[in-house]
Amino acid sequence: MDNTAKLWDVETGQQIASLEGHSAEIVSLNFNTDGDKILTGSFDNTAKVWDVRSGRCLHTLAGHRGEISSTQFDFTGDYCITGSIDRTCKLWDVNNGQCMETLRGHSDEVLDVCFNTTGNRLVTASADCTARVYNVMTGACISILIGHEGEISKVQFSPNGYKIITASSDRTCRLWSVETGECLQVLEGHSDEIFSCAFNYEGDTVITGSKDNTCRIWKDNFFTPADEDDQYED
Repeated sequence: MDNTAKLWDVETGQQIASLEGHSAEIVSLNFNTDGDKILTGSFDNTAKVWDVRSGRCLHTLAGHRGEISSTQFDFTGDYCITGSIDRTCKLWDVNNGQCMETLRGHSDEVLDVCFNTTGNRLVTASADCTARVYNVMTGACISILIGHEGEISKVQFSPNGYKIITASSDRTCRLWSVETGECLQVLEGHSDEIFSCAFNYEGDTVITGSKDNTCRIWKDNFFTPADEDDQYED
């Protein structure tokens, strides 16, 4: 690991910039919606906000007491979140680099973080087998998603923000109600840990990726396994 992130021109394949400044490997990175800033999260316990045009570091987001596991901008690009193995998630002001809120409650590492599309809710996934939904404005935890029997490595809101999916080492993916925390459905079929999950743009299909070397596509109502042709094996 060279502790850098590199920016490339898609058309030419040429390197545009090398983002240097982290002292340990970078494990998460995101563009903001406008594409003019990049957010990186590192095992050096910090995240950094970069200017795409100049490659200059605008802010170093310091405050976590453990390695960063996940990062994300909100839709406006004014705020970002960082998840850490210190069991917390932090909300930051992108414009000045200040920490606005530290979200606590997990009893083990935070492995993934995600905003909804409007930026008024965020969800954290943890090795404590739960996910937590927070009100961004108040920092209050509004629901705890309990049911998995293994760590949750990936979490995502549906496009309309009403539902959440979680992927777990217990070999299942679960569908949840955002407001009530109720588990709406358990998607079963993988024979090993599920490490990734995502909604499609319409929110009526889910894809899961597993250590069993397959991806599964699940259809709506709520979600049923797709045809066998929609199971993909490496």
